[in-house]
Amino acid sequence: MERVMRIFADKNVKHFFLAITAAGGLFVLLSQVTVGLFHVEKNCALWLLLVSLLAIGGILAICLWYVQRQNKRMEEAALQITAYLEGETDARIPCDSDGELYRLFHAINTLASVLGAHADKELKTKESLKNIISDISHQLKTPLAALNIYNSLLLEDAKEASVRECALLSERELDRIETLIQNLLKIAKLDAGFIVFEKNTENVADMMKDIELHFAYRADREQKKLVLSGSDNVTLFCDRDWLAEAVSNVVKNAFDNTRGGDHISIEWKASISVVQITVRDNGCGIHPEDLHHIFKRFYRSRFSKDTRGTGLGLPLAKAVIEAHRGTMEVDSILGRGTAFVISFLT
Repeated sequence: MERVMRIFADKNVKHFFLAITAAGGLFVLLSQVTVGLFHVEKNCALWLLLVSLLAIGGILAICLWYVQRQNKRMEEAALQITAYLEGETDARIPCDSDGELYRLFHAINTLASVLGAHADKELKTKESLKNIISDISHQLKTPLAALNIYNSLLLEDAKEASVRECALLSERELDRIETLIQNLLKIAKLDAGFIVFEKNTENVADMMKDIELHFAYRADREQKKLVLSGSDNVTLFCDRDWLAEAVSNVVKNAFDNTRGGDHISIEWKASISVVQITVRDNGCGIHPEDLHHIFKRFYRSRFSKDTRGTGLGLPLAKAVIEAHRGTMEVDSILGRGTAFVISFLT
């Protein structure tokens, strides 16, 4: 009975059976009118009515049986499709008969096979990319470490001011190259889906205090003020290391685009459904022409005077935040400052 009720839940099926019933009722009515017009005997009229009703009932029964049978096949097909979507890649719909419905099932099976082949190819490509990234990382870290050692020895033994200045510039550029390579590798791993975030419930205030400590020396050296503002009870389900790095990249961008005496603030708050972290500064701001491009990799504004950036800090931060199902928006007024607003649904 429940199966029959499900069948009639379909409006098209319901209208089909109503049409058959209406046609049968009209046929019975016409037959009785004909009996009355031609003065057919009463027994014959009753037999004609009975035969008509039986015929209509038989047609309805056959139609119901056929629709039930097709509905059962559709339910079995739906189960196989659900199994495929849940990861059972070998799931297929039986299609060993002829007809339009089985042609549809065959097309779905073909699509599943093609998608499976593409998934296998993508998996192999990702595995190959993972090995390439690992090899590049290893090959680059070794010479960089050696260059850093050589440069440190040169700096220690440098007696002339010009040599020492060159060694210091070389050290800064080596640090920049190392940061660039690390960020490239991190973005490549994020793109390839190799990063597995280890998420736990973290205290946001503790994370921000760690970031403040990380930038304390730079803030003192550049005579800038870094201010924290937020509740000590706000928590967020995240990978602490990765999210701290993302926020640090935004804070670094603020330091790179402010002058001595400027201030940078990190504010956080929680509502019923959102945890929000805002990094704000009163620096030079972002030119309107650049606002839609700042998250592009290696983008460098023609208005920017920053020569230390690699053009990967903000794209990496955005990628990590989006991997945590968060969003990052920017609001800036030229000459007055910039605010990056990071939001996470809880």
